[in-house]
Amino acid sequence: MESMLNKLKSTVTKVTADVTSAVMGNPVTREFDVGRHIASGGNGLAWKIFNGTKKSTKQEVAVFVFDKKLIDKYQKFEKDQIIDSLKRGVQQLTRLRHPRLLTVQHPLEESRDCLAFCTEPVFASLANVLGNWENLPSSISPDIKDYKLYDVETKYGLLQVSEGLSFLHSSVKMVHGNVTPENIILNKSGAWKIMGFDFCVSSSNPSEQEPKFPCKEWDPNLPSLCLPNPEYLAPEYILSVSCETASDMYSLGAVMYAVFNKGKPIFEVNKQDIYKSFSRQLDQLSRLGCSSLTSVPEEVREHVKMLLNVTPAVRPDADQMTKIPFFDDVGAVTLQYFDTLFQRDNLQKSQFFKGLPKVLPKLPKRVIVQRILPCLTSEFVNPDMVPFVLPNVLLIAEECTKEEYVKLILPELGPVFKQQEPIQILLIFLQKMDLLLTKTPPDEIKNSVLPMVYRALEAPSIQIQELCLNIIPTFANLIDYPSMKNALIPRIKNACLQTSSLAVRVNSLVCLGKILEYLDKWFVLDDILPFLQQIPSKEPAVLMGILGIYKCTFTHKKLGITKEQLAGKVLPHLIPLSIENNLNLNQFSSFIAVIKEMLSRLESEHKTKLEQLHIMQEQQRSLDIGNQMSASEETKVAHAGSQQIDKAFNNIGADLLTGGDSESKEDGLQNKQKRGSLTLEEKQKLAKEQEQAQKLKSQQPLKPQVHTPIAPVKQTKDLTDTLMENMSSLTSLSVPTPKLSASSTFPSVPSTGLSMMFSTPIDNTKKNLTNGLNANMGFQSSGFNMPVNPNQNFFGGTSTAGVGTMPLGAPPTLPNFSSLGGPPAAGKQTQQRPTDMSALNNLFGPQKPKVSMNQLSQQKTSQWLSQFVPPQGASGVGSAAMGAQVNVMGQSAFGMQGNPFFNPQNFAQPPTTMTSSSSASNDLKDLFG
Repeated sequence: MESMLNKLKSTVTKVTADVTSAVMGNPVTREFDVGRHIASGGNGLAWKIFNGTKKSTKQEVAVFVFDKKLIDKYQKFEKDQIIDSLKRGVQQLTRLRHPRLLTVQHPLEESRDCLAFCTEPVFASLANVLGNWENLPSSISPDIKDYKLYDVETKYGLLQVSEGLSFLHSSVKMVHGNVTPENIILNKSGAWKIMGFDFCVSSSNPSEQEPKFPCKEWDPNLPSLCLPNPEYLAPEYILSVSCETASDMYSLGAVMYAVFNKGKPIFEVNKQDIYKSFSRQLDQLSRLGCSSLTSVPEEVREHVKMLLNVTPAVRPDADQMTKIPFFDDVGAVTLQYFDTLFQRDNLQKSQFFKGLPKVLPKLPKRVIVQRILPCLTSEFVNPDMVPFVLPNVLLIAEECTKEEYVKLILPELGPVFKQQEPIQILLIFLQKMDLLLTKTPPDEIKNSVLPMVYRALEAPSIQIQELCLNIIPTFANLIDYPSMKNALIPRIKNACLQTSSLAVRVNSLVCLGKILEYLDKWFVLDDILPFLQQIPSKEPAVLMGILGIYKCTFTHKKLGITKEQLAGKVLPHLIPLSIENNLNLNQFSSFIAVIKEMLSRLESEHKTKLEQLHIMQEQQRSLDIGNQMSASEETKVAHAGSQQIDKAFNNIGADLLTGGDSESKEDGLQNKQKRGSLTLEEKQKLAKEQEQAQKLKSQQPLKPQVHTPIAPVKQTKDLTDTLMENMSSLTSLSVPTPKLSASSTFPSVPSTGLSMMFSTPIDNTKKNLTNGLNANMGFQSSGFNMPVNPNQNFFGGTSTAGVGTMPLGAPPTLPNFSSLGGPPAAGKQTQQRPTDMSALNNLFGPQKPKVSMNQLSQQKTSQWLSQFVPPQGASGVGSAAMGAQVNVMGQSAFGMQGNPFFNPQNFAQPPTTMTSSSSASNDLKDLFG
């Protein structure tokens, strides 16, 4: 990388040194800045050509410099001869003015080191283009090295040279004397210009007489720069020391041959023996045939042969050459017309520009850009011609690269963007808007192109507005979003609302519908849809345009309309429009189809939302129930009834109760202790709370039990065998009789084990009580001891079966006692006073009914026996057998003849379920241990 930079630095330094040494001190540098060495030209390619600019106007020029170091090898008088010859040629060129001659911008200036003058911008000499790179910089420009002449350039270039010679011969009465590729210059536009008048000869006769041109004899001793190029010189110069206008035509033929032969002349001349070479050349020319001119195109081959004829009179003159068919090429004629454009009137120009788009595709791009484009843009100063010129300029812009467009075309279009008259200019720009937005830089689009579109939307012409609205969707994707949102859309809306033309209003709606996809969803919902409700007219076309915008927004994946918008704004607007009298059947059907589609989506979306909301509410409700249950476990019982129940159950036994979570209390105690010192009363209170919390913590939590009803059994089972087995097992059990406590408040009560099951009055909130009877669990001293009379026969048999201590409470779901064979003995009981239940009243609260132990025992026994009695009216053997079995069991097994409990009328309906014998045995085992 460093070596590359060093090489570039050395090259730039060398070029700068060459320029400085070549032009240093020359008066040309006072007015012009000299740039890069680009080409060489003139006799012997002695002139170096630099590009430059005029300091005052920044106008581009070409600076021709002759460095006197080239002639240091010559003697002083030879140097003077060379300098005089060069000066003479430049001075003559400066005096002549013609489009086919190189235009001098600044006359010749001489300094101690060089000669210099300035001309119009130059590309290169024809010799450089044909491959002669003498006196060029070491690093030849790729533009010259790779330059290839197109056929149209060659044809029109030769035509231009012919026209220049015609001017010299006819108007100036002058023979150029040295028409060579070195003296033909290609300017910046590609035009061929003549220079090098060092050896020109003017007519010595008056203008009205036949011109006569004196000729000097060839002097081989003169320096080569003081002699014309013999390879392009006519034979009569050397052999007969004469010259005429035909001599220049011979040189033109030799140039034409060299152009078609890659720069090689038809004859090579030995400058050391010029006469012998020309004598041999003369013989060859006299025998010259078409076979020797194979490199020349066939349509001009005959004319080139005539130009190279030995006899000057046979050669065509310059005016005749301009009219040969070879130069009738459409490209050459087009370029020729451009060169004479300033001579035409507006009508002729307009006709020519109308047909130009058909010709431009046939021309090379370089020719169009270099030759045609400058001529077209020069017509922009004429407003009447702009509508005819502008389509051609934009057609050329399509073939240019973006860089070429920005450099060559955009600067010329800037003033045209601002022109409002004639109106066709705006139409042309709108039709090519995609091109402008594609190749124009963003800043220029914002400053020049889009303001023109805005003017078109606000134009008074309806046709302009319609065209603009039709074209905007084609380039909407190229417009930046802020400009579209803040400038373009408001103007379209204004055009729709303020116009009196139905076509403009409809086109505005269509335009909005087509550019919706380039807009933001919320901008459409907040700005475009409300605008639709402001449109005053109700014509069918307008209504369908409104419907189209709604439908496009509704169905577009990017946009869409929310259900709130549908329900609140869109449907209330569309439904009244759908019943307008102006709509036909198809239009009405379109409205209804869109409305139905909107309603369907509204229904589905809102239904989905409600379903999701319902699910969330159910989930939240379940969470709330769980939180309430947990909170109820953690919360202390504050009401009076709960305190009484807690006190009663604490008296019965701490193991029968469960307390709430006391951790929160302990945390509260710790927090209180942390806040500061406590009074004695507070400390006592805290100690009591800690004791209470410790008791509650040791208790089991209360859990609700759900009673699930069991489906009734339709068929009655025969339980005789099961009852007999169970009763036999019961009679074999030996239950110890507890001792009567001295502190008992209850006297001996003639009751059975069933009569002690206080299931009904127990508070249902205490769910932790033992489900069943546990023989091993006895009441504490603070509880109630309920002894059984030891002399009483429990089941009416001889064996003694009693219950020592039974739990007071039982949960609502008691064990199924269907396995018991019969009710307890109730025949002969000792008459005793009613049991005092006041203590239990305090336990269960005032709302509980007062029931005596005998009544409770009878009620439970009745319910239990009802399980084994079939329904009334049951028929069949099963019912009779069941009754017989019950009678047998009542008389023999239980010894309860005459017992009122066994009256069939007292039997209740059967329960919903019948417990199996195995489950009954298990329940009895759990009961009696």
